Amino acid sequence: MTLETAHVGTHPHHRHGWWWKTLLSGFLLWVVTIIVTVATQNTNLVPTIILLGSFLVPFTVVLFVIERVTGTVSTLQLVTAFFVGGILGVLGASLLESDLRPGATLYLLVGFAEELVKGVLLVVVGWRVRPKTARQGALLGATVGAGFSAFESAGYAFNAAITTRGIDLASLLQTEVARAVLSPVGHVLWTAILGAVLFGVAHGRPRFRWTWQVLVAYVVVSVLHGLWDSNSTISTLLAFVLTGTPFSAAQNGYVPSSLAGIVTSLYIAGLAVVSVIGVAVLVGVLLHYRRQARRVAAQQGSAALGSWHAPAGPWSAPSEGAEQVWHRTPPPHAL
Repeated sequence: MTLETAHVGTHPHHRHGWWWKTLLSGFLLWVVTIIVTVATQNTNLVPTIILLGSFLVPFTVVLFVIERVTGTVSTLQLVTAFFVGGILGVLGASLLESDLRPGATLYLLVGFAEELVKGVLLVVVGWRVRPKTARQGALLGATVGAGFSAFESAGYAFNAAITTRGIDLASLLQTEVARAVLSPVGHVLWTAILGAVLFGVAHGRPRFRWTWQVLVAYVVVSVLHGLWDSNSTISTLLAFVLTGTPFSAAQNGYVPSSLAGIVTSLYIAGLAVVSVIGVAVLVGVLLHYRRQARRVAAQQGSAALGSWHAPAGPWSAPSEGAEQVWHRTPPPHAL
């Protein structure tokens, strides 16, 4: 291995373990900030709670990626993908979703719109990444998805905090905890799947290749995204159907208290099912391209062995058609 190859393939400055240390210390800072805010009633600390709670888990994902990424992906590229990709992602998604109308297909259309924006950003960020492998694509996709998740969560936390009665700290914390726990199997997972396929079909080449596999991956992650977002509606409908409760029992759009527990259970089960499907798809994609890379490497190795010829020497084989016995060519001094 040459010095240049070693430099491209590894990052000496990467230190393992920072991601969980950051997660632990950040969580402690978040808890301390909440305690001080409640004790002092200082609303100036609310933005700090929002930022810490919204960015802690997604940024931990970035550190996790930094410790494992190889090739020409630099730490600066990953941080840029997180912040710039996250901002442009939520802006682009907002523009695409501004004309959407409520309906049965709303969440599905949102999934297609947001995954399209993240896919375009992933292509831009990963254009010069070498080598393009499924693993590299999954890591870079997870980074772009984490940035999108962080800024989107900050928006949801802000909306939960601001009410007509003032700042609702309990609602803010509930929103942040829920989104923080689910963020690794939300935007992070969907974009990781898309990145794995997008980079995997390149087969180590320097440029992207546009194949039907990329389109299928985009449709799959968009549908999973739509199912994830619509899970609340689906679980509510299932609760009415399974219990035989008429839909007219809903009061001003709210579920009857007798169905609240069932709806919650179905909602959690639905998220779990979609998450398991997403993780299974990602693992399957990575294993597929890993096996494919091994087959290509084996074929190249066989081709190299087949084209190799032993150098001429004192031991030589008879030419084609001659008697199939090995003989020793006498040394020059014996002639």
